[in-house]
Amino acid sequence: MAKQVPVVDVRTPAEFFQGHIPGATNLPLFTNDERAAVGTVYVQQGSLPAQLLGLGYVGPRLRDLGEKLLSVAGGTGSPLLIHCWRGGMRSSSVAWLAGTLGIQAFTLDRGYKSFRRWVIDSSWVRHDLQIVAGFTGSGKTEILKALAALGESIIDIEALANHKGSAFGFLGEEQQPTQEHFENRVALACASASSARPIWVEDESRNTGRCFLATPFWQAKQAGTFHVVQVPLAERVRHLCNVYGQYSAADLLRCVNTIAKRLGGNRLTTVVDAIERGDLTDACKGILAYYDRAYGRALDDIPADRKVLHTFDSLDSSIIAQALTSHLTPRTY
Repeated sequence: MAKQVPVVDVRTPAEFFQGHIPGATNLPLFTNDERAAVGTVYVQQGSLPAQLLGLGYVGPRLRDLGEKLLSVAGGTGSPLLIHCWRGGMRSSSVAWLAGTLGIQAFTLDRGYKSFRRWVIDSSWVRHDLQIVAGFTGSGKTEILKALAALGESIIDIEALANHKGSAFGFLGEEQQPTQEHFENRVALACASASSARPIWVEDESRNTGRCFLATPFWQAKQAGTFHVVQVPLAERVRHLCNVYGQYSAADLLRCVNTIAKRLGGNRLTTVVDAIERGDLTDACKGILAYYDRAYGRALDDIPADRKVLHTFDSLDSSIIAQALTSHLTPRTY
């Protein structure tokens, strides 16, 4: 949506942070405190006093707002979709201002609320999911990117959640989105994918950091075909050392501490000692012993008729992606 016509969200920064249409630009009509004050006056004194208070806040900022609208639209004569929460006075007033500046201003019917209703209704969920599976360190994210380079449709859940999906997943990532905005991201990514191809996703647990997959999408993913990538342990360890070797021992130890009980006393001691010595190879081997056991149980729960095993001598994401696509069952999407 926001890729075709620029979208302007005129809600407050707090509302925008909670969740918004992916790709939208926030040009708030009111600050968080101003909106709260207008709402209070509306309840206590009525509509007209609230409108006058709002005009007092916005009036001095009209020129700045107009210039920003022109910038987002790309100049006069260009289209712009403007919305607030329910398609009420905030969006209609900003659309009026945009129109006076020669912008082709449109408002979103029933506002962001209608977008959220679409997300929650889950009409966007696809049931032709192909799952890139494999033990930790198999390079699933890199394989997903290689599939995209081949023209396949993908949904990178880790990228949408700003988290790599393990105890170490937040390292090097931006702040995670709210649950609401994560749902928005997944829904729009799914709806935007080509209908001519199946969608590839990485095998993740239902939660990626603090973000949880909505039940309909999770069920569709669990009902998909799992392409289990098998590569030697040495290749997986090498890959993990490349990914996490850039972080300090202190950062890695903080992450290890979050799974200390699950690692167990002896293994925890071995892993901590290896990290402190700078031996990431031994540290990875100790950590993988835990993750492999947990992931192996999850794979065992997938019916055999929905698992395809792919064995490789090395972790070359381009070669693996080619092999995965060659095993697709021909069908019309």
